[in-house]
Amino acid sequence: MTPRKPDTPRRISPVLDMDAVLDDSRIRIVVCCGSGGVGKTTTAAALGLRAAERGRRVVVLTVDPARRLAQAMGLTELDNTPRPVTGVDGPGELHAMMLDMKRTFDEIIEAHADPVRARQILENPFYQSLSSSFSGTQEYMAMEKLGQLQRDGDWDLIVVDTPPSRSALDFLDAPERLGRFLDGRLIRILMAPAKAGGRSAFKLLNAGFGLVAGAMTKILGAQFLKDIQMFVGALDAVFGGFRQRAEQTYKLLQAPGTAFVVVAAPERDAMREASYFVERLAEEGMPLAGLVINRVHTSLAPALSAARSAAAAEDLETRGGHELTAAVLRLHAGRMQLAAREHREQEHFTSAHPTVPIAQVLAMPEDVHDLDGLRRIGELLTA
Repeated sequence: MTPRKPDTPRRISPVLDMDAVLDDSRIRIVVCCGSGGVGKTTTAAALGLRAAERGRRVVVLTVDPARRLAQAMGLTELDNTPRPVTGVDGPGELHAMMLDMKRTFDEIIEAHADPVRARQILENPFYQSLSSSFSGTQEYMAMEKLGQLQRDGDWDLIVVDTPPSRSALDFLDAPERLGRFLDGRLIRILMAPAKAGGRSAFKLLNAGFGLVAGAMTKILGAQFLKDIQMFVGALDAVFGGFRQRAEQTYKLLQAPGTAFVVVAAPERDAMREASYFVERLAEEGMPLAGLVINRVHTSLAPALSAARSAAAAEDLETRGGHELTAAVLRLHAGRMQLAAREHREQEHFTSAHPTVPIAQVLAMPEDVHDLDGLRRIGELLTA
């Protein structure tokens, strides 16, 4: 008889102690990141509220929050300026703001150009398109705003809700993407006239550039090409600091005073994205606090398995007269099956990253709609 192999020991991840993170005065930035739709914004708001009620002066920088979340914090509006949140039950302060990508871009122009040049750029159609729709602009401006808040020095803690990107990695890749755009061959060609001295520069250009410009005019149109050339002519004066500030913010994210909190739902795609992000943070030398798994399902009767519950329901249905009890048993069976699937997804993550601390937040019966709801999330995060 073949001896039975011993069961593989269950991996137990270390517990993420969020209160220790929030209470550590050396930590000045908490970045909530992950794929879209996993509860990053709610997590960021709950962490901000809990930190404020434990004595810190906090600003939560969120990106396109649901209206109900602004209402949960008692705010009728969120914009590019930190707004105080009333009703904080503790010695600290909580402010909240929503990233206005276009306004942040405009502020950079206004801060780094003389009034005449700034007006020319702000009214330029190509700039208006770039500032509102260029891939990665929202993520880059989130980093710009983070840098501004940090330089202001007004906050004990900045909690950042990263943009709802297709990929969680977009937040880290945005500065490099914008840098590639500014360094691209097309931009260098278009900047050549300005670098060589304005209108007279066209006399210095060779026939090769004339052919390129002619072809581009046919494709893009003369006015559009003129708008681009006028825009890129200001790149050296206005955008020269973009890359430098991005590098400074990137170093800030790598510093010990920053803590990344990866947020996920117990679903395959979200957990896979979380795994990618954890690996990327390790590659970039960025400090990871741990993983928050939102909307976890459990049962109040875990000893009753899904199989036994389904069998009992089938037996009662066969007898008749016990429809309600049978329905409850089947509901329980479905809940146990869902919990088992979620547990398997978490096990896959734990197998790949056994040392990453984890906090679980149980699924709530309803959406968060007030500060009490955010407090409850905070309690679950630190239970």
